[in-house]
Amino acid sequence: MAFRYLISLSLAVAVLADQTSHVSISLGGAPAVSHHSSSHHGSPSYRHQPTYHTQPSYHPAPAYHPQPSYEHQHEPAVPECAANTTKAWCLEDDHYPTYEIKHAAEYHYEKLLSLYADVADLNTELSVDRPNTLEEETYLCPSETAYVRPLRALNTEGKWRVVVNNIDAHYQTLTQTTRIEECLTSADACPLVPECYESKCLQKSVYHRFLVYDSYDQYFPFAIETFKLPASCACLLGAYTIDH
Repeated sequence: MAFRYLISLSLAVAVLADQTSHVSISLGGAPAVSHHSSSHHGSPSYRHQPTYHTQPSYHPAPAYHPQPSYEHQHEPAVPECAANTTKAWCLEDDHYPTYEIKHAAEYHYEKLLSLYADVADLNTELSVDRPNTLEEETYLCPSETAYVRPLRALNTEGKWRVVVNNIDAHYQTLTQTTRIEECLTSADACPLVPECYESKCLQKSVYHRFLVYDSYDQYFPFAIETFKLPASCACLLGAYTIDH
């Protein structure tokens, strides 16, 4: 009877332990060690992930104007500036390639400077110091004198060339000034010579060197060429004649 009671009591304890999932084990006189079990484990609590700021949106690079093209363009045999004049030079030119000459001068500055020094000494003291003032001079034939800086000119080979003038390169302005004198009554008799002398006003010229820009030369677009310009107006005297 007592044994049956013990078995019933053991079953009751086992059922109770299963329901509470609590088991106490006692070994000898040591205190019981309790183990708790659970059918479901709670999900671990993770720390909140930090919020990173998105990368800054960069503005697109500013749009720059395209650089002028340095490709060689066809040059007309006679430039526009010479269409309405009989002179062999142009002092004004709406199509003067200032930007292209400046770019080439900056790139070839050292070599260009040696050429420029060769022609810069041709400028007279008057043309440099007082380009707008002319000394009074008396000639036998009427003439017109000026100090000019041509932008284009006709060389001795009959070809129009671009003359390097008023170009800024490496903090220096490249200019070429020359003195010209044109007869106003060329081939007419000298007005101050007596009629008993055969006389004639004669236009005299000089060969002048200019530093020019040649857009067709891809390696070194500068050169020195020769130009024929009016230099003075002379009076040519002939033999003495007596008219009856």
